[in-house]
Order: sequence, then C-alpha cells, then structure tokens
Amino acid sequence: MPQFFSNKRLVLLLVGMIFLVALISFSLRDRNHASLPEQVIKDVVGFGQTMFSKPTQYVTGIFNNVESLLNTYDENKRLKARLEDYATLQASVNELQLENEEIRKIIDKEESLRKFNPIQSTVIARNPDQWEEKIIIDKGETHGVAVNMAVMTSQGLIGKVILTSKFTSTVELLSTQNPNYRVSAVIADEQEVFGLIEGYDMERKELILKRIDSEFEVKKGQKVTTSGLGGIFPKGILIGEVTEVTTDDYGLTQLAYVKPAASFSILDHVIISKRSINSVDGTDGGNTERDLSEGAGEES
Repeated sequence: MPQFFSNKRLVLLLVGMIFLVALISFSLRDRNHASLPEQVIKDVVGFGQTMFSKPTQYVTGIFNNVESLLNTYDENKRLKARLEDYATLQASVNELQLENEEIRKIIDKEESLRKFNPIQSTVIARNPDQWEEKIIIDKGETHGVAVNMAVMTSQGLIGKVILTSKFTSTVELLSTQNPNYRVSAVIADEQEVFGLIEGYDMERKELILKRIDSEFEVKKGQKVTTSGLGGIFPKGILIGEVTEVTTDDYGLTQLAYVKPAASFSILDHVIISKRSINSVDGTDGGNTERDLSEGAGEES
C-alpha cells in the first residue's frame, strides 16, 4: 500500500478520474443556473460563434442582395413589357370606343345594349324546396331594383328579378323548372348564331339552348352569351359553354346543351343589372304583359 501511494502519477490519475466523474455527475443534475466553469465555456464558445457568424451573415447578405437585384431587374423588364402591352391595349380600346360612338350616331342609337348600372347585393335567404329555382337578396325597390332586372355573379348570368319589396327581392334562377323561362342567347365565333335558352336538364345540370338554325355549325366548347335583344338581359353576359350539339325532336333546328358558367348551388354575392335603356315588351317568345307580371320568366 505505501508503495501504491508512492507512485505519484497513479495517484494524480486516480484523483483526476474521481474529479471528472464528480464534475459529470454535477453537470447532469437538473439546475436552474450553470456553474462558473460552464458559464465561462459557454461564453467563450458563444463569442467564437458570434465572431464566425457575423462575417458569414455579411457575405450571405451580399449574395442575397445581388440575387434580389437580379430578380428586380428581370421583374422590371417584364413589367415594362406589360406596360407596353397595356398601352397598346388601351389605345385599341379607345379606338373601339370612338368607332362605337360613331356607329351609334350613324344608326341614331344613343344607348348600347351592353350598358347597365350594377347594383351589388347579397343572398339572404333560400327556400330548401326551391333551392335550384329561387333566391332572396337584400336589395329592393328603395335601392332601384325592379322586376325583370337581370342578375349575375362574377362568373356569369344566374337569373332575373321576379318579385320586389321595399328592401328585398326574389330572383328566379336559370335552373328553374319554369317552362316559360326564356333567355335570348348568342354563340359568337366567326359569325353570330342566335338561339333561346329554354329549360334546364336536372340530370345533366345543364341549360338547353334551342331554336338554333340548322345551317350554322355549332361546336363543343363554344361560349354562349346573352344577345341583348330581349330587352332584359344586357348583351355580352356569359351564360356558359356548349357541351353537346344535337337536333330537336322534329329535326328542323339544332339543340345544344350548355354548361352554366355560374354555380347555382353556391350563391353569396350577386350583381343586379339596372338597364339604362327602356325594356322591350316581350319579343323573344310572345309572352303577354300578364305573363310577365306573374313572373312567367321569359325575357322581354
């Protein structure tokens, strides 16, 4: 034993191991504060990390700024190109407006079939028994709404006003099963092809476009819009897209199925078109004044 303690190196190694084990045990305990050695080590390491990270962040920032400048340059070029296109488009629009005014002067027509004042409205009620046929909106006579005004969404036409009160109105949708509901429509491609929206196929969830002259070729995918000839619906409102073309029961005219552009199931906000010209009294299908007052649904 005395010989063991006489070996100083062995003693120092043993004491060092004991001290190291005690230090590790002390460090593994749950503590709220770090010991002085730990604080010194953490501070030294943190200072070194800071000294290293600052230049790294600076260099990274330079590369990011260069990349941002390059992206800004490319974006600026694209915006300039779009501005040039916009200027060209604006010039074309101005020219078309001037031509339109000149043509209206020539034919002594002061108002355009497209012209209307929009009235924004919100759907406030819907009868479950007539979910696909009617909605109630929060605008009425005090807001300038009247019977037979067209109603649309941002996607396309949905129907027309059939009943008004002081503060609310009832709108009959294009998806109604009312057999007298007609909308004068047009398929505009190389030439205008006219027809009437008459009926809604519940199984297909599509409108039926009838009375299309058989001499015209109607193709799948063509857009259907309002013609403006009936006096209720302004010209150019999107109705939908042709999905199928066939002949009617008598084989004299064509019939097309039209997928509606607007959804009749989900309606929150709608637009009422307040026409700035006088409505024509029923020319599309010959509805009488009594039919219209009862909400028969034909465009007039």
